[in-house]
Amino acid sequence: MAMWQPQRTILERHFRVLRYDMRGHGRSPSPPGPYSIADLAEDVLQLMNTYNVESAHFCGISMGGAIGQWLAVHAPQCVLKLVLCNTAAKIGTSKNWNQRIAQVQAEGMMPIANAVVSRWFTSRYQEQHPQVVEDVRSQVLSCNATGYAAVCGAVRDFDLRDRVAAIVAPTLIVAGDQDQVCPVAEAEFLHEQIHSSRMKVLHAAHLSTVEAAAVFNPLLVDFLLSCA
Repeated sequence: MAMWQPQRTILERHFRVLRYDMRGHGRSPSPPGPYSIADLAEDVLQLMNTYNVESAHFCGISMGGAIGQWLAVHAPQCVLKLVLCNTAAKIGTSKNWNQRIAQVQAEGMMPIANAVVSRWFTSRYQEQHPQVVEDVRSQVLSCNATGYAAVCGAVRDFDLRDRVAAIVAPTLIVAGDQDQVCPVAEAEFLHEQIHSSRMKVLHAAHLSTVEAAAVFNPLLVDFLLSCA
């Protein structure tokens, strides 16, 4: 839930904001796996129903972007506008995800937290903002290892490359020019497939919403408030 903290104040000036911890993360439960992106998206729909939200703008980064794509394809009536940050129609390879799952199951979250956070920010940002980086690392460490591994399996099996062209919601696609997890080419594919999309590349690694928040925040609000 803290992942969108840099956007909270500016969004709350204009919108009712609903943030949540994905299953396996933060204070949400970690039911036995396996999970699928469909399961994670259904969690969102249930949450919206609980708060009597019929439709909403959906903002997602990385695997949150995968959930947003699924919602926009399978529950388009619920998505007014879609914001896809540092994500892809298929994220990574099965081999890499299987390696991560095996490591988490064998060693817990500590090695993963150190490895992934080093890829999520540019080296310069890590040097200049060590506390922000440490806060994100702590968020990863707080994940339930079993639940996190199940979420990794969901992302491993996710592939909407042949379906994203069906997205009709106005979509903002954001990429980081230093993102090794979801490179700019992945954002370009989404932009080519989603006809109602616009795309922006920011100078950042994987967490562009954090690293480039000063640029991203007005871009986000302008898009959500625009008529198109």
